[in-house]
Amino acid sequence: MTWTIPNILTVARLLAAPGVAVMFLYFTRPYADWFALLLFTLAAATDWFDGYLARAWGQESKMGAMLDPIADKAMVVIALMVIVGYSSMSPWLVLPATVILFREVFVSGLREFLGDTAGTLKVTKLAKWKTTSQMVAIALLFAQGVFEHYFGMSVIGMNDEIVAQILRGELPDDLGLIWKLQGMAWAGNAGLVLLWVAAVLTFLTGVDYFNKARPHLKDN
Repeated sequence: MTWTIPNILTVARLLAAPGVAVMFLYFTRPYADWFALLLFTLAAATDWFDGYLARAWGQESKMGAMLDPIADKAMVVIALMVIVGYSSMSPWLVLPATVILFREVFVSGLREFLGDTAGTLKVTKLAKWKTTSQMVAIALLFAQGVFEHYFGMSVIGMNDEIVAQILRGELPDDLGLIWKLQGMAWAGNAGLVLLWVAAVLTFLTGVDYFNKARPHLKDN
């Protein structure tokens, strides 16, 4: 493997994938949420830079082409595992996550079976949009965890009625409860919508890949 800058960025993104989960093993919340969000965002940014630099500098390689989709899948799968694990197991979150994880396993199995003919399953523009929507959705869901934890810390020991009065604007909001709750709701809703968009795109690209692979799956 040639250690070009694009390949180094790809390997760094691959190593960052398990790092997202490790943050929750060694740090308490909300620090774990912050570190996971920062690590995931930086790693996701390399997904664009490594490909752009490889093409711009003429440093495209077979190793980079092989590792790039693996790094993307590892980031998405591990991040979704962490988010679902620390969520309330809402069906609205679990269902799109299940579709995404199933598709990744299914397409990986197709590529492995096809072997030398796996080139028929080239990454499409729709698949790139799928990856982008997944990355943004996951980043927003990590951000929701940050807002949620700070809001929960702020209301510890407070009477529910007092909290309700502050949120209605009847009492001064010295602790910033309103913007924390709004941030939590905005990040959570936007992240969930984008995750569903990603799930739909994931399903469509999975069907597309299967249709392309069908001629190679027929018995003689």
